[in-house]
Amino acid sequence: MSVICPTVTAYDVHEYRTQLEQVEPFATRIHIDLMDGIFAPTKSPDLSKIWLPKGIRSDIHIMFQHPANALSEILRLKPYMVVVQAEADRASVLELQNKLHGSSIRFGISLLADTRPDDPKYIELVRSARHVLVFSGHLGYHGGKADLTLLQKVAKILEINPRAEIGWDGGINIGNIRALSDGGVEVLNTGGAIQKSSNPAESYTKLKEALA
Repeated sequence: MSVICPTVTAYDVHEYRTQLEQVEPFATRIHIDLMDGIFAPTKSPDLSKIWLPKGIRSDIHIMFQHPANALSEILRLKPYMVVVQAEADRASVLELQNKLHGSSIRFGISLLADTRPDDPKYIELVRSARHVLVFSGHLGYHGGKADLTLLQKVAKILEINPRAEIGWDGGINIGNIRALSDGGVEVLNTGGAIQKSSNPAESYTKLKEALA
């Protein structure tokens, strides 16, 4: 069954703490967005000030032009998985992938809406990644619109890499979460529908019910 993964997208340490505390009581897996202000237009708190919650599987989405620059902090944090943008600096993406090879940290990639999984520039990354995230949102922000036509990428990803875990980020809500799950998405990274709710726990429960 697909898992709902609340997203933390913060621009200062106080906001980071607030968003984490909102989802820690009920989340079994979380997705933390980190932005450099270059590849993504917004900037997250300095990596040295970031921490991960105990007892919750944590994925980190590195929206950096040079993701390898985050390597030392990634190793300190020890997340379950690191997801990088396939469109970031190629040498830096490959450096990070190689450095994480053989570690306990899984390596995943994210594809922007216009990026095809079978593009010759990215197909090897798709083939080797443990997780492929279909991105349908706005880099560095909660919210956005879920473009369900992007579900056509799922079959192509699995054709290239049948073992890949499929994720989705952008615009998930009660009205579309079942369609995304039925379309093959296993990890439903959900930001605004939970973090912007007046009752995050209740919204999370309703999303789970919509999946049942």
